[in-house]
Amino acid sequence: MNNNSLFSVLLEEFHDKIKDFPEGIIRERTFPNIPNKIMVAIGMRRTGKTHLLLQTIKTLLKEIPLTRILYINFEDDRLSGLSQQQLAGLLDDFYSFYPENHDALCYLFLDEIQNVDNWHQVVRRYFDTKKVKIYLTGSSAKLLSKEIASSLRGRSFAVEVWPFNYKEFLEKKNLSFPSGILGKKALDQSKKNLTTYLEQGGLPEVISLEHQEDRTKILQDYVSTVIFRDIVERYNITNLHLIRQLIKIILKNIGCLVSVNKLFEDLKSQGISVSKGTLHEYFEYINDSYLAFTVPLYAESLRKVQSNPRKIYAVDTGLSKAYSVTLMSNFGHHFENLVYLDLRRRGDEIYYYLTKKNRREVDFFTCDLMGKWHLYQVSWDISDPETLARETLALREAEEELNLKGHIITPESYFSEFLPSLQRL
Repeated sequence: MNNNSLFSVLLEEFHDKIKDFPEGIIRERTFPNIPNKIMVAIGMRRTGKTHLLLQTIKTLLKEIPLTRILYINFEDDRLSGLSQQQLAGLLDDFYSFYPENHDALCYLFLDEIQNVDNWHQVVRRYFDTKKVKIYLTGSSAKLLSKEIASSLRGRSFAVEVWPFNYKEFLEKKNLSFPSGILGKKALDQSKKNLTTYLEQGGLPEVISLEHQEDRTKILQDYVSTVIFRDIVERYNITNLHLIRQLIKIILKNIGCLVSVNKLFEDLKSQGISVSKGTLHEYFEYINDSYLAFTVPLYAESLRKVQSNPRKIYAVDTGLSKAYSVTLMSNFGHHFENLVYLDLRRRGDEIYYYLTKKNRREVDFFTCDLMGKWHLYQVSWDISDPETLARETLALREAEEELNLKGHIITPESYFSEFLPSLQRL
């Protein structure tokens, strides 16, 4: 099939797709209306980046004709190995197909663009020479950000796309979000809904599935795809066993401290040959794929930051459940992971804190986009007096050292205080 006939097929399929597209849940995260910027959506596979593009197209169609919009998904196997010249050819075909578009404002939606080598040169040329709005998605923070910084040079605005947050999850499940003062009945139901969310996670495809076995299979398939497409293939990794083991360790231990030195010794004792440098690189690759993240200790000394363990969190708590070997979920760690994701959605710079006095740990010390610092201790259950005393003592020590008012986040305060505070920023 030559390029011209392939373009005709892709265009016809796009028109059929958008005609039958069910809008479903309107995501809270949308593209902002910023002129003269290329919009870039970045996130892990299956978090809803394509849905966001199609949702944006549906909104545009209320005002402009479909003939001024082009959508191409570069995960399509027919576009595998597409070159820079072939990408330019496809875009040229769009204008050849609709010659009137040369003088009109058009909208180009290029999905998973990182699959095309040197894509940024073509995108930059079109952005500079045509009347066009361009929307991109990608599954690699590092690859896209590197190319954006080096080639697009201030022409882009990045939006991170995450799994459904708790409110979106409830909407998908046709459940109401708790508001106002909660009585015992409402609080019990809300906590039950929250535990369901922590176990299932917010990845759109799995939310509607009834059986945990089906969710586990699909979520594990997601992880395998990320491993092969966004890590192994992208970085030419040959030690597949090691990267699989490392990801399993991460997903089973969300909310925990991880030390590369200790991990190195543990793997060595299992007969797995690896260097500390390789472990650092693999953690970076995993972070770039948006599968999981590490949070450093807050300290003014870079050496102190580098010598201390980091805390690890997954992009979705359902992924952790899919790799759990126990029947019971660790709701404390999952709840902490949920708060981490909410803070990431807000755009916070995130650390954990150890008090200087007694090295007591506070879960999150963060700086929001307005430059305001926040201190949070997360606890699933503080009904036990010893738990309450331990969590409170660490927070009080940190408050004194940082001269900052902190907050304990429990499921009860999550509904009534924490989420509303995120929305007020």
